[in-house]
Amino acid sequence: MTRTARRRWSRELLTQVDGLCLAASGPILLHGYEEPVGGKWIDEVIPGKLGAIDRSTGETLWSSPCEVGYGRGFGAGFGRAQNAVVLGPSPQGHRAIRMDINSGELLMVQDLPAFDVALVFEDICISVQPGQVVAYDTDTFKVVWKYGTSGERYHTAVREGARVFVVYTDSTTSKQGVLMLNAETGKNPVIWVAPNVPVIHGMTVGPHAVVILLEELITALSHEGLVASATTLGDIEEAGHQTSGQALLALRTDGSKDQAPLWFDFVGDNPDDEISEVTIRSDSGKLYVSRGAHCYVRDTLTGRALGAVTIPGLDEHIAWTVSQGALLLGEETRISLYEIPI
Repeated sequence: MTRTARRRWSRELLTQVDGLCLAASGPILLHGYEEPVGGKWIDEVIPGKLGAIDRSTGETLWSSPCEVGYGRGFGAGFGRAQNAVVLGPSPQGHRAIRMDINSGELLMVQDLPAFDVALVFEDICISVQPGQVVAYDTDTFKVVWKYGTSGERYHTAVREGARVFVVYTDSTTSKQGVLMLNAETGKNPVIWVAPNVPVIHGMTVGPHAVVILLEELITALSHEGLVASATTLGDIEEAGHQTSGQALLALRTDGSKDQAPLWFDFVGDNPDDEISEVTIRSDSGKLYVSRGAHCYVRDTLTGRALGAVTIPGLDEHIAWTVSQGALLLGEETRISLYEIPI
């Protein structure tokens, strides 16, 4: 029976949770907004806030007005100078801002083209737009590189060291695949997974492994991968187990495009709710798979199951993330930090 994760702390908020950031060190960044009684606004400007939360106690260190970061496209992190950096939509369009991590003082604002996904690292911020992927310098928000090719639509990205992996759709076939780009230049694109996959639901990356959550696993395997995996797939079918539907596929980040997979597995039905959304995160060499209120933990490189915990509220999350064995969960008006000691 799956045990319930130990909760370190939980805080009820006056704001609606909109986005979370839990880095390897430093405070938690929380973006939210206050909804008026009855949900009636005077105008279209939503009173957003960015707050810094002590990761040990859950106490608010500071809270400052922030009109950047609502909903789809939110990305946050820390720059080289330990400034808080936020990218996202605002009432004035998509923007990037820097704020003093100690006080919340606004230091810089930059207008950006609209994007769907943003990632923040110490050196660069990556913006995934439908027609291109753009990297900005985290300190100045100046463009470092751009990548985009006619006939491709880009959806999301992850980064491991000098490589960026991008989920894209081939407009000719409407099938999806994964590209690999150089993180410093955006050049030398490599098709990491050919655009043969009906749907890629998610992607995460850990040391030496990128893990993809997708439909119809066989469409993502190269010829070499199929040969290497044929026996395993046959064994699974003979045992009467599921071989279609959502699956996890792990590939080496430093291998070749025709490599055999590190491992793969099919996402089984949730005994509590067969239609629960599956989401994935990776941290410190472990893969975290959320389905319903359950979080399943695997070794990222081998796929070996390490354990599972139940996390109250995970099935209704607004946002969740993991860092160093701690899972930060954002619900509508509450954030909680849980221990995942696996």
